[in-house]
Amino acid sequence: MEQKKTGQYIMQKRKEKNMTQEELAEKLSVSNKTVSKWETGKSMPDYSVVEELCKVLGISVGELLNGEDELSTETEEKQMLALLEKWQVVEKHKHILYGIILVLIGVILHLLSSVTGGSAVQDFISGALLGISTGVMIIGVVVAVAGILKKD
Repeated sequence: MEQKKTGQYIMQKRKEKNMTQEELAEKLSVSNKTVSKWETGKSMPDYSVVEELCKVLGISVGELLNGEDELSTETEEKQMLALLEKWQVVEKHKHILYGIILVLIGVILHLLSSVTGGSAVQDFISGALLGISTGVMIIGVVVAVAGILKKD
């Protein structure tokens, strides 16, 4: 919350209502010097007058504290739709990345299977790694392709 920004907002809204500082001060039962201090950012409205100030200026407390008009519902909806669209793209890329990682893990397991071997136990481990690596690579390809084909 910036006092100067809030003060400028109060001034803007007061002028939109075609009121002088004196007229606003009178409606709020404060001095025109108090209104001047708000508008120059030297002080903030006291809690006891905030609600009435907002009513007089036709703004919400949130708008007063932020020093700007709140977004319209239409703008919020557009921003939400844009965010959802970006989220879908991220999800698509995430599936592709998972697929690539699975393929790489499969390649590493395949390489490990080729360096093990010799005894019966080592041959068994080598065969198991080869089978797992093949399965992981297939799953990786399926996941990546599903990510690519995923509709936006």
